[in-house]
Amino acid sequence: MEQETTHQLTTSRLILRPWRESDAEALYKYAKDPAVGPVAGWPPHTSVADSLEIIRTVFAVPETYAVVLKATGEPVGSVGIMFGDGLHSAEMQPGEAEIGYWIGVPYWGQGLIPEAVRCLLKRCFEDLEMTAVWCGYYDGNVKSRRVMEKCGFRFHHTEEGKTSPLGDVRTEHFMRMTKEEWLRISKED
Repeated sequence: MEQETTHQLTTSRLILRPWRESDAEALYKYAKDPAVGPVAGWPPHTSVADSLEIIRTVFAVPETYAVVLKATGEPVGSVGIMFGDGLHSAEMQPGEAEIGYWIGVPYWGQGLIPEAVRCLLKRCFEDLEMTAVWCGYYDGNVKSRRVMEKCGFRFHHTEEGKTSPLGDVRTEHFMRMTKEEWLRISKED
């Protein structure tokens, strides 16, 4: 019996649900692509076993979701909410969180990740009662920055000389959204 670490969320095109061990093959299919992980600071997956281990460890934490297409039932990416007590990159205060995400290359440019991130913003501000949410991206990761801009995040600061999980030194840019900003954006939608 697989343990549920989080509940399920839905958007018009997506189901955001906990990762399952049975997702390892689909995860490997997208996470092995060198266009996906390295730009975000993590190595491409090397095997289905490698992906299974990631599901059992990295993705087993609360508020980490498989991005599943309603149309096919296939997980094609991952989104998650990280808090100040875990592995993260933003300098968070109590009551703040960070959202991270990625999606497989065949699904780039379809607006799926902004859809998922907006869903997590709602979860952060309405259910988890966060006061602010952060997102970070490494210099050159234009696609990630565009997701943040589309969702209403505003530039906060840049940190140079950051060592990524891959061990190289990078420049990381941080964007932030307060609950007040989110409420204003939500009213416009």
